[in-house]
Amino acid sequence: QVQLVESGGGLAQAGGSLRLSCAASGIIFSINTMGWYRQAPEKQRELVAVFTKGGSTNYADSVKGRFTISRDNAKNTVYLQMNSLKTEDTAVYYCHAEGLYTSSSGLNDFASWGQGTQVTVPS
Repeated sequence: QVQLVESGGGLAQAGGSLRLSCAASGIIFSINTMGWYRQAPEKQRELVAVFTKGGSTNYADSVKGRFTISRDNAKNTVYLQMNSLKTEDTAVYYCHAEGLYTSSSGLNDFASWGQGTQVTVPS
């Protein structure tokens, strides 16, 4: 299977910046989509930023102009640069990826979530 490991969360002041990283590991054949979601207390998990299958990016309206998603395909890693942080950005941020991995039975679909990393922007 494919594992996702996130890093880079923490505490930042309003107006500050944080950078999240997510590395995928396993016998990965291809990654179709990869990106970031977040879940604030008592709220639904929501999309933050993602690379689509076609290679384009989608952002939540609430983060456009402040957050930037980027990737290093050679490292199967995606990053989220978060600038001008707001208190409402406080949430657990999850990495998500879908694609194909190789096993003894051939190619298999995967859809994996990371363990989540806390981002806190105090008021």
